[in-house]
Amino acid sequence: MHDLEKIPLWKPSKKYIKKTQISAFIESVNKRFNLALKNYGQLYNWSVKCIPDFWSALWEFGPIMHSRPPTEVVEDITKMPGSNWFSGALLNFSENLLHFRDHGTAIIFKGEGQNIKQLTYAELFSEVEKMAHALKSSGLKAGDRVAGFMPNLPETIIAMLASTALGAIWSSCSPDFGIRGVLDRFRQIKPKIIFSADGYFYNGKKFDSLKKLKIILADLPTVEKVIIVPYTQEKPDISTITASFLYKDFLSDSQPEPIIFEQLPFDHPLYIMYSSGTTGLPKSIVHSAGGTLIQHLKELRLHTDLTREDTIFYFTTCGWMMWNWLITSLAVGARLVLYDGSPFYPDSGAMWKLADSLKITVFGTSAKFIGASEAAGEIPKNNVNLSSLRVILSTGSPLMQENFYYIYNKVKKNLQLSSISGGTDIISCFALGNPILPVYSGKLQCRGLGMAVEAFDMDGKKVYNKKGELVCTKAFPSMPIYFWNDKNGKKYRQAYFDKYPGIWHHGDFISIDKQGGVEIFGRSDATLNPGGVRIGTAEIYGVLEKFSEVLDCLVVGQKWQEDERIVLFLKLADGSNLDDYLIQSIRNKIRNDCSPRHIPAKILAILDIPYTISGKKVEIAVKKIIHGETVSNRDALANPESLKYYEDLPALKS
Repeated sequence: MHDLEKIPLWKPSKKYIKKTQISAFIESVNKRFNLALKNYGQLYNWSVKCIPDFWSALWEFGPIMHSRPPTEVVEDITKMPGSNWFSGALLNFSENLLHFRDHGTAIIFKGEGQNIKQLTYAELFSEVEKMAHALKSSGLKAGDRVAGFMPNLPETIIAMLASTALGAIWSSCSPDFGIRGVLDRFRQIKPKIIFSADGYFYNGKKFDSLKKLKIILADLPTVEKVIIVPYTQEKPDISTITASFLYKDFLSDSQPEPIIFEQLPFDHPLYIMYSSGTTGLPKSIVHSAGGTLIQHLKELRLHTDLTREDTIFYFTTCGWMMWNWLITSLAVGARLVLYDGSPFYPDSGAMWKLADSLKITVFGTSAKFIGASEAAGEIPKNNVNLSSLRVILSTGSPLMQENFYYIYNKVKKNLQLSSISGGTDIISCFALGNPILPVYSGKLQCRGLGMAVEAFDMDGKKVYNKKGELVCTKAFPSMPIYFWNDKNGKKYRQAYFDKYPGIWHHGDFISIDKQGGVEIFGRSDATLNPGGVRIGTAEIYGVLEKFSEVLDCLVVGQKWQEDERIVLFLKLADGSNLDDYLIQSIRNKIRNDCSPRHIPAKILAILDIPYTISGKKVEIAVKKIIHGETVSNRDALANPESLKYYEDLPALKS
């Protein structure tokens, strides 16, 4: 760590620390187990050493609403996969999210070009009750699948809560997915009911979803009913959609029966999530109701210090796990802000203005958004009032040091910037923020409580202050319960346990310091390996952030002469040229900031950089293309047409 990096960018005061929920949790743990834990380091060590005690304490602190308590916390902590959590317990996920039924604001919705819409907790409960009644009358039961092909609307949350209240399994795709991308997911799970909006708005344009939906439904014979939410039109024509109902027409006009939340085991399936699918058919990852709930409550209450007084926002679509994470905030009683549309419409300051106008206290976004905001020249501290803002969350890709300095210099000095990292695979985080720890440039503040995260070297040994593979050496409750249609769990084991049997291997390249701070260097399957030296792509991206001539970039390894060479692709800013001076400047900067090993053998200009719909760079797909391999599932990308720019490049043949 350089001297500048040793200085915290933010540090909580003693008064601030004392008021946090994590401090209250430490106090409760000390009292219950007769301990004397004084700080986060001690709490973390205890949480991964005494795992059953930790999760038991969290169950009580959550609190987790249940109709029957567990007979044991975990059956076999050494069994991974396959350890059973909170055996004997009965609960309902939806009931835990709907236990507030007062007139406090639950949801604030702002669509691009739309008026703000609000729902109180009482109104939300009433709407869910009506929808649950209609779904139950339609024959929906526990274990059935309900699919959402929806924008980020309040109706999406209502549909999910009503479905899961009955014990059905919810799965969703964003409406900007291509037809094949949707079918690659929904065909696997055979949904009984689909919710869809008539369309959506993005960047000042209106998009029709019904034409795509009709084609999708033709290949989903299990669908019995389609519920259409009017969004871009007041009364859309749905006559060509078989077995379809407008949202309001589907709801019974009569007074619904009081909702009865199905009481189900802790490991009852709740969500089916999907891997990005950029290198093949997406994995259908099944998450449990209890595991999702307890893990999210831990991260929201302890690591984010979310309370009923907070207004929390995350810029996300319904196809990204951050939507699922955000929605669990209802269990805390916070105000949720949903946004649908482009984050840069009508201008690059739109989201910062939203944070100001709605007095958002916890602002969630992606590293890509923060970088783009800086590139657009946004200086929020000069343009909007962010006095309410206390936390910024960032995920999707590593947050560069330049991004940290941008937030503290151009957005707001007195706030907690939490870079968080985990994934769809665990529907939560391995490393994330912490309200009682300082923030250092380029670092994730800590490993999550109860998550025995380590960095392993190539020999499978723990290393500190060195790069290694992200592993989790002990079981945790939000592990997937299984993959859909995965007989004998073979695909599940191959995905996470082939490399280190009995230990979760996540596929990220990380470093952990002795204080527990974490640095992410990108996906380990995209790790560069010139001359046998492993290099994280994020290290090179961090250098390129400093060049105004570079709008975006992507780096991959190319097999070359029995070794691997680094190839750097640059998307240049308007008016910039990739001349010898810029190439040499980039190489010199990479040499000085990283090492001679990091210097790309080839630096090429490219018209576009491919991203997944959730905003992650697609290094692996580009690596396949430059090696002449096929990328089968292009519908998983936000801009699949960009891949053509990487095909048959003459510069890579010499």
